[in-house]
Amino acid sequence: MYFQVTREGRPIRQRRYAYSEAFASIAWAAHYRATGNSDSALRARQLFELFTHWNFSPGIMPPKFTDTRPMIGLAPRMITLITAQELRAYLGDDPLWTLWIDRAIDEIQHLFVKPELQVVMESVAPDGAIVDHCDGRLLNPGHAMEGAWFIMQEGQHRSDQLLMEIGCQMLDWMWDRGWDKEYGGILSFCDVYQRPVQEYWHDMKFWWPHDEAIIANTLAYQCTGDPKYAYRHQLVHDWSHDHFADAEYGEWYGYLHRDGRISTGTKGNLWKSCFHHGRMQWSCWQFLQSMSPSPRLN
Repeated sequence: MYFQVTREGRPIRQRRYAYSEAFASIAWAAHYRATGNSDSALRARQLFELFTHWNFSPGIMPPKFTDTRPMIGLAPRMITLITAQELRAYLGDDPLWTLWIDRAIDEIQHLFVKPELQVVMESVAPDGAIVDHCDGRLLNPGHAMEGAWFIMQEGQHRSDQLLMEIGCQMLDWMWDRGWDKEYGGILSFCDVYQRPVQEYWHDMKFWWPHDEAIIANTLAYQCTGDPKYAYRHQLVHDWSHDHFADAEYGEWYGYLHRDGRISTGTKGNLWKSCFHHGRMQWSCWQFLQSMSPSPRLN
């Protein structure tokens, strides 16, 4: 799919990776649920199969790097997991969804989760080893917390306590890594060994990791009843609304300096769309609706 088009729909840019296809697959599945149109269900499945084929078939995707320092990423596994979960919700149970959910969770758990370091890696060698280079050591706390709540959600669906515990553990580790103890908020990037980070924007505060941290802590509280998650939810919720939210005109700014000052007045661009923020509000509303009233969560 084209990544960028004009207002009239004329193509401008196409990226090498496939993620838009996963989101479009979810949309077509939701359209089937709303309309009963079987063509939409078929299109959802076709796009999901295209997404998984493109991301997990060696040699299909044009390489970004040479094979001198091969690495694989957390992101394709996360998006496979949530896409298959959404297709299951809209289209019903199917062995294909289960196969990819099981594979995604297994690879996240055994390749990217590192109990000995209490961390979730963003990229690893194909065998799961940590690549001791600034690219390989990079941590993305927001991504890891997002993946954590996907796994918690699967644990809830299956009534699988172990999966819920894995998700909560991932959240705990990456909260400790990502929460800025000096200024508050979630850091964009950090290094697994606390070494310098290559990305010069590593200590900025982006909107979407905060959305994901709010969701993850809300769901962890729902799963466990542990008050630490209610406290963290309130902490990141309040920090986010105090710094990102535009009290006069609504919506959130997308990009802050580390101390919470607004870096740019941008509220929407090619990256900051209606996805993470809308999902946070919708998901948390659903989680809270299913819980007993609590003074810790609002």
